[in-house]
Amino acid sequence: MSDEPILVTGAAGFIGFHVAQRLLAGGRAVVGLDNLNSYYDPRLKQARLAELSTRREFRFVKLDLADRTGTAALFSEYVFRHVVHLAAQAGVRHSLVEPHAYTDANLTGFLNVLEGCRNARTSHLVYASSSSVYGANTAMPFSTTQNVDHPLSLYGATKKANELMAHAYAHLFGLPSTGLRFFTVYGPWGRPDMAMWLFADAILAGRPIKLFNHGKMRRDFTYVDDVAEAVVRLVDRPASGNREWSGDRPDPATSRAPWRIYNIGNHAPVEVTEVVRLIEAALGKTAIRELVPMQPGDVPETCADVEDLRKAVGFAPATPIEEGVKRFVDWFRAYRKS
Repeated sequence: MSDEPILVTGAAGFIGFHVAQRLLAGGRAVVGLDNLNSYYDPRLKQARLAELSTRREFRFVKLDLADRTGTAALFSEYVFRHVVHLAAQAGVRHSLVEPHAYTDANLTGFLNVLEGCRNARTSHLVYASSSSVYGANTAMPFSTTQNVDHPLSLYGATKKANELMAHAYAHLFGLPSTGLRFFTVYGPWGRPDMAMWLFADAILAGRPIKLFNHGKMRRDFTYVDDVAEAVVRLVDRPASGNREWSGDRPDPATSRAPWRIYNIGNHAPVEVTEVVRLIEAALGKTAIRELVPMQPGDVPETCADVEDLRKAVGFAPATPIEEGVKRFVDWFRAYRKS
């Protein structure tokens, strides 16, 4: 393996798996880290790792980033010039029932990554934030120039905290860091707690599907290959300070420090009922719909302004929902039979 592999945390997770695959396909060596927790079936995580482990340039490390000593030892063992931090406790609704999992993984774990990067003099830290930071905002599309001080879930609050922590390290230690606000990522190898999987699984089994907000939810569904492409393009573009930044009129997406925030979304929100229709068509089976109220922590609509991303790397996610859903369903059918 190369002396300077890229560290991808959460490599057995949904987005981490795709990013690691994309990096490996581009000839980069990858150290993939994951704690393989049981938030959802670890067999899916093991199956993703099995795919990655076919590549000679990939090495897996099982580690919980909340383990301060273990994380420090990992950064001492390797020279990580680039770190893609995608490990986190995910899920808005789960944060209502198991909040301490979010502080352990998303706050303590992130701090340990920041410390590792600082001590290793990492050239660029790219980390996952979330569209959940927009919280109570209602102006569409969501823009990184908006204030995001009103989260509606602990999950969203931890992701906002990650952005603030990264800024502090960028300011104090010159650690270039780029935060990515992902918008409803979906596609092959997705998580079982996400809408696409839940809908497809229930429809095939003849169980009712729950449509929150009585089916009036709109989401900026973003295909995972587009997300991975955006992440990989940003890895080699370290954040730099904005010389025009002013404390009198602070831009929330940039800083004098080497710190940057981008939205990673499709800029094309779709009503969830339309997604159900597409899954029904792909499966050849009709769903049993159960219309229920909005859940605590949810928002009725998301839509990403991605112009800054396009200007930075010449790319913006654009896979049509019709194509993305078909690819997911094709994979889902094959995975269920495996």
